[in-house]
Amino acid sequence: MSAPPVRRRGTGRVTLSDVARAADVSPITVSRALRGERAVDPALVARVREAADRLGYVPDPAARALASHRSSHVAVLIPMLSNALFVDLLEAVQRTLRPAGYQTLIGVTHYDDSEEAALLREQLTHRPAGLLVTGVDRSAFTRSLIEQAGVPCVHMMEVVARPGMFCVGLSQAEAGAAMTRHLLAQGRRRVAFAAAQLDPRTMQRLEGWRRELKGAGLYEATLEWLNPAPSSLALGGQMFEQIMRQQTPIDAIFFCNDDLAQGALLAALRLGIEVPRRVAVAGFNDLTGSDQMRPPLTTVRTPRARIGEAAAGMLLSLMRGERVDAPVVDLGYELVLRGST
Repeated sequence: MSAPPVRRRGTGRVTLSDVARAADVSPITVSRALRGERAVDPALVARVREAADRLGYVPDPAARALASHRSSHVAVLIPMLSNALFVDLLEAVQRTLRPAGYQTLIGVTHYDDSEEAALLREQLTHRPAGLLVTGVDRSAFTRSLIEQAGVPCVHMMEVVARPGMFCVGLSQAEAGAAMTRHLLAQGRRRVAFAAAQLDPRTMQRLEGWRRELKGAGLYEATLEWLNPAPSSLALGGQMFEQIMRQQTPIDAIFFCNDDLAQGALLAALRLGIEVPRRVAVAGFNDLTGSDQMRPPLTTVRTPRARIGEAAAGMLLSLMRGERVDAPVVDLGYELVLRGST
């Protein structure tokens, strides 16, 4: 028996009803199947998707928004797109959301509270089905926007237990403490902490470093090198030179990220300073190229792809009205010990 003819709307666009007729199901079943709702029988989902692919059906976001009073978009706020950390995070989010029928509205905040608030306010005009935001600390105004949005929100990259908050990430403070413990275990006693950008996650790593040095009786305020400028390889090299010029020798430097640490290793090569014999160098995030430095960089590997997948998965559950038993998911970190320490 041949499939019923497809009757397109005046625009020539294949509609949800066309797919429903071709699959011999109701339009609501097509909608639920294409949204990836778990209650729909997998065989039925396959039949609907086959019909949609055969007809070349493309969902109409505007029509879906009118029908449901909310779009099939998810608003995502990240600090930077030039940082591989957030590119990996975003790609994992999109890989998870797209098969469920959701598209992302991406906002880049540049670590600026006012820019974040403006972006979120603009995104909310599109009536997103949910929100994915980076970190948990933000301005009171942005927090109020999230609370009043009336849609599920999941926070990424950090973990904190707060009533009504859903988050997927790692303890930045504990990761910072773990790297500091490693440096101390190597016999290093004057361990500097060098940081740029000074975003909340950097400051949490700083707290972990402080905690370990104070516990060992080795903390000095002069060991903190904090620069609010944007992070870069060039800045890492400059900070390395400044630290190494100190009268009281430093025997280890824990950089808050791999950009700075890679720049430091390049500066050490240029200046003829032996790493790790003269000074140990450590970074954070295990970015591309860290294993290719000379010497290879010791760092903290963060599971950003897994964080993106888990956060998007948690948001899908919340948007479907499903219960989330674990609102805080700590995916941990890994110390990657290489030749620089």
